[in-house]
Amino acid sequence: MRLDAHQHFWSYDAAQYPWIPPGSPLHRSWLPDDLAVLQKPLGFDGSIAVQARQVVGESDWLLSLADHHANVKGVVGWVDLRSDRVEADLARLAAHPKFVGVRHVVQEEPDVDFMLGKDFQRGISKLHARGLTYDILIYPKQLEAAIRLAENFPLQPFVLDHIAKPHIKDGTIEPWRSQLRQLAKLPNVHCKVSGMLTEADHKAWQAAQFRPYLDTVFEAFGPSRLMYGSDWPVCLFAGSYEQAFRLVDDHARGLTDAERAGLFGGNCARFYLTGERCRS
Repeated sequence: MRLDAHQHFWSYDAAQYPWIPPGSPLHRSWLPDDLAVLQKPLGFDGSIAVQARQVVGESDWLLSLADHHANVKGVVGWVDLRSDRVEADLARLAAHPKFVGVRHVVQEEPDVDFMLGKDFQRGISKLHARGLTYDILIYPKQLEAAIRLAENFPLQPFVLDHIAKPHIKDGTIEPWRSQLRQLAKLPNVHCKVSGMLTEADHKAWQAAQFRPYLDTVFEAFGPSRLMYGSDWPVCLFAGSYEQAFRLVDDHARGLTDAERAGLFGGNCARFYLTGERCRS
């Protein structure tokens, strides 16, 4: 299968999505049928839907979409990992075969060591036994904490979202590059080649600007631990679904056919959709 490892859905409501600017391309509902129209010409068979709101009801809603749309292959939802209810919430959600992982919007947490908190790590410790992954959504300033988190849970499969959102717009690459290489040394961590367009100049980005960051990610993780994600529809702030794909597709021309198949679906399927994720 050719899979998009990272995209979002929402039924737009201003109160639920205050971060979406009025008049922007995101200022409407985006649902599975909208995505299918864009994926078909590029040969994609489906995607992993990732949470966009931090309420448990979002996880249930995404699973209901997955029940009715075959192109939604898996759901990375949200539960409050710090809650006393975390085990009950995980048990209920993990009973659904398409609930594959959990994410928290750590990038918005003011404490750079948020992921190292006792209650949060207690929640992380409950994931592996249920065969669930964890998506790390951070800014570069939180990479050190991500390294320590992954070191603390060597059996837990982690995937870094959006290559940790380096400062592509201003061309800054350190200390992001050194810290990303350190994180990539941990075999339980994968990386999504996703979300890059929105970290560049939305109106004037050039493909060459992304090359140093892509070179770093491909070298650090290797093709077997990378998975492509569009970050649609958030990518529409800066480019189309096809432009997000072509940026990575063009960079991957030097890979073997098998490596390309992994990047554009096989690695995602192994990480999220098979029992192999429990042995990462």
